[in-house]
Amino acid sequence: MSGKNKRGMLIILSGPSGSGKDTILTQLAKRDIGVQLSVSLTTRAPREWEIDGFHYYFVSKQTFMEKIHNDEVLEYAKYGENFYGTPSAPVDRWLDEGKTVILKIEVQGAEKIRARYPDVVSLFLMPPSMEVLEQRLRNRESDSEEDIVRRMTIAREEIARSEEYDYIVVNDVVDYAVSDICAIIQAERLRSTRMKYKVSEVLDHA
Repeated sequence: MSGKNKRGMLIILSGPSGSGKDTILTQLAKRDIGVQLSVSLTTRAPREWEIDGFHYYFVSKQTFMEKIHNDEVLEYAKYGENFYGTPSAPVDRWLDEGKTVILKIEVQGAEKIRARYPDVVSLFLMPPSMEVLEQRLRNRESDSEEDIVRRMTIAREEIARSEEYDYIVVNDVVDYAVSDICAIIQAERLRSTRMKYKVSEVLDHA
């Protein structure tokens, strides 16, 4: 068996709104550790700094529902008033190519991914405190008071489910959190169940 038969690794990154998922993923990409970031679909409006096709695919609710009907969405969840989902085709293609794929998804969606991909590695990004989380949401200046209250309520529900994840990473200092995630990814790549291709390769050439 050659290296080209190596199966890719799927990673879930979840965390409450304001925990810093986008910042973490941007820094991971800069470190060039060979990860492929999956871009989610969403029906929410883009923030000023967000780029369509890079941060999200921003689509109408009608388009989103059509993709679900056509089985083009791996998982989806309603978060607040908006829908979020993962396009299926690119994820399966990247895994077949042996890539490490990161999905930034909500807790509801993560549950569906675990059922479909039993060997998925799941990471929960935890704020250092609820006070810090609320301050981060307020600093964005893009949410109404009602939105912030709703997001904080949802955050408590999500944090209560963080023990369902393989790893919990506290995002206090971004660089430290990114380093923790890099270490987890490297360790998981070397897990014996994922190194079977290498074992076969070595024995085949003995």
